[in-house]
Amino acid sequence: MSWLVALIIGAVAGWLAGAIMDSSRGGVLFNIVIGILGGIVGAWLFGLLNIFPADNIWGVLLTATVGAVIIIIIARLITGGKV
Repeated sequence: MSWLVALIIGAVAGWLAGAIMDSSRGGVLFNIVIGILGGIVGAWLFGLLNIFPADNIWGVLLTATVGAVIIIIIARLITGGKV
C-alpha cells in the first residue's frame, strides 16, 4: 500500500471515528493522525483477539476506525471531557 493511500485511509478513518464519537474538534491533519494511530491500535487489538478483517481497503478502514474510536475513548477518559 502506498503512503498516499495510507494517508487517505487514515483521514477517512479519523473522520469516521470523529463522527461516531461526536468529536468535532481538530481538522484534516488531526483526522489523519488519529486514523493512522488508530490503524496501529486496531491492528494490535485485532491481532490479540485473533480477528483478521479482510485484507482489502474495507478491512483496513474498519481496523483503523475501530482503533481511532478506542484512542478517542482513552483520550476522553484521561482528559475527562470531549476530545
